[in-house]
Amino acid sequence: MQCKHNSRNMKRSGDSEGEKRRKRRRLLQELGDQKIPFLGPTERGFQQLWDSSYTGLVLRRSCSLPVDLHAKVEAAFLTLRKKGSLLRDLVRVRDRDVFTAVSRALLGEPGHTYRYLDTRLFAIPWHSEDNELKGETCCDPDFRAACKALWELNNFFCSDVSQLKEGDRLVQGAKAVNTEVKQGDEGDSEDSKNSEGVDSESRQSEEGDTESKHSEEWDLESKHSDEGCSGTKAEGEWETGSKNSSEEGESSSQIKQSETSISSHSEAKCPTWVPKTICGSDPKPMGLEDSEKPVAQLKHSLSDYHIEDKENRESRCSPPSSPVLCSGPVQFNVTLLNYMDPAAMSQLKEEPYYGMGKMAVGWHHDENLVTHSPVAVYSFSCCPDQKGESSEGSSSERTFWRIGLKVAWDIHTPGLILPLESGDCYYMRDDLNTTHQHCVLAGDTARFSSTHRVAECSRGTLAYIQTRCQEALSNLCTDPETGSHSLLALLPTTLQHCEEIHNEVEFEWLRQYWFQGRRYTRFCSWWSGPMEQLENDWRLMETMTKLFLAMVEDDGRAEDNRRDMAETLLSALTDRHQQRQTWRDRCHSTLAQTLPPEEAPVDRPFWGVDDPSMPLPFDLADIINRVESLLWRM
Repeated sequence: MQCKHNSRNMKRSGDSEGEKRRKRRRLLQELGDQKIPFLGPTERGFQQLWDSSYTGLVLRRSCSLPVDLHAKVEAAFLTLRKKGSLLRDLVRVRDRDVFTAVSRALLGEPGHTYRYLDTRLFAIPWHSEDNELKGETCCDPDFRAACKALWELNNFFCSDVSQLKEGDRLVQGAKAVNTEVKQGDEGDSEDSKNSEGVDSESRQSEEGDTESKHSEEWDLESKHSDEGCSGTKAEGEWETGSKNSSEEGESSSQIKQSETSISSHSEAKCPTWVPKTICGSDPKPMGLEDSEKPVAQLKHSLSDYHIEDKENRESRCSPPSSPVLCSGPVQFNVTLLNYMDPAAMSQLKEEPYYGMGKMAVGWHHDENLVTHSPVAVYSFSCCPDQKGESSEGSSSERTFWRIGLKVAWDIHTPGLILPLESGDCYYMRDDLNTTHQHCVLAGDTARFSSTHRVAECSRGTLAYIQTRCQEALSNLCTDPETGSHSLLALLPTTLQHCEEIHNEVEFEWLRQYWFQGRRYTRFCSWWSGPMEQLENDWRLMETMTKLFLAMVEDDGRAEDNRRDMAETLLSALTDRHQQRQTWRDRCHSTLAQTLPPEEAPVDRPFWGVDDPSMPLPFDLADIINRVESLLWRM
């Protein structure tokens, strides 16, 4: 019975990529110019949609947080921006370099990193301890105080998220409120109007740590998330060659404030969970009664296609071995700070599928997280006078920043839109980040956010890479009298392991750091010493590769063993040569050249042909040719 089931799955997964693209194109043609419905807080059915299809989403109102915490965090944001430490990242999307639309910095546990869009960010430490008492000063007192304030926010989130109970949707005061609305209780309250049912069906995507590897998924689920990249062409497309966002509609939902958007937290009263500040003068969210019929007609064909494509992905994407799962109390280990001023952006693209409005950050999953771990976000909207500008226009004309959510791989479950007042926080719990995507929709004021995550750091900490270096260097013997070097173990598997570590240190750490990570050294020098030591270890690994090459070219070695060693070496050198050229091209790209010197990528490690301090040349083409010729003669 099991074998029969597997055969059927194999047959169904046999469709070519071209066939799947044709199916996707047919569905998009059937959808035509129609927008997929989405609901906001004033829309009928919003509450039940939240309860049925977005159960992992929790909103904590600003007035439910300690007033002194607000003051510290918001002062920290302004301090970090004033010092110029929030910078746009130059990331890799579909083999192209693009700038993120938002400026950002990573804070977190000392020695931690966070990797996204082929970019490794090196965390500025929390500075939770007074290291000045120990004689360790890596930054000035104001910068240290700002980092420590965000560490206090991190501690608050760790405690708060751990205490939430299943069914909690909204936190207005000291405790969570279960916003479940009883069926049939349609009275005079606004909440009761939202109790109408919404037919929705949750769709599962792959595990969170592999969502950036799926092929041919909608938006940027195909290869990457879209964290901070609202300006790229890719985020406006459902597939290669499809309509871009500017062609897919101009409608948007603008949610206006009728009260001051930046108010004193100590005087503010918690609004009801349906914001009183929503007005209906602008295009409102598309309700089910507006467009359910044409979308519903796609349900049958889409459901069949979705199930088939999911099985295809399961058949060709093996899950990672021993995935790290989130268990026990929440311990956020990093936070990604973001800043964006819509007024400084030349153009923000319209959200293309729902008509939700202008996007600051396109649809994405947060990637490289511990599976099923939560994400906590603090949102701070900046007053015009906090940017040193005069305030023009009434507060009632200002537009909220909003979070948009959708079920991944689903065009018939309505989207959800949630306005954020300054100081509001939201949590994405359980598997919401895995099964759903979210975007950030721009308001008309500048905004900071602090997005706290449980980064999957099994291969992303300083302690990890230092241990890897020790593993490789344990195979290197140094004569205490002459200083000459030799290799201890000569097994091809051991040599391969050492060369893999060599490449990992160079391309996942040294070049990543010099490409962008060193930009933060002028604010905090914590990483300077560790990276210098890593580079010293890497130089010794260059010596090991030279010794490896000498053994391969030794005509006195046994033929079989020598061939295995030559093939192992050739594979490592070819990969190293190609990656060096890729990084060199990135460092000298047109976009990289637009950055000021203190932010521009540095092509390091790099050395000239006649550098006597280096065991091997930077350009490995000649050595690769020698090894290839040797293999041909064997």
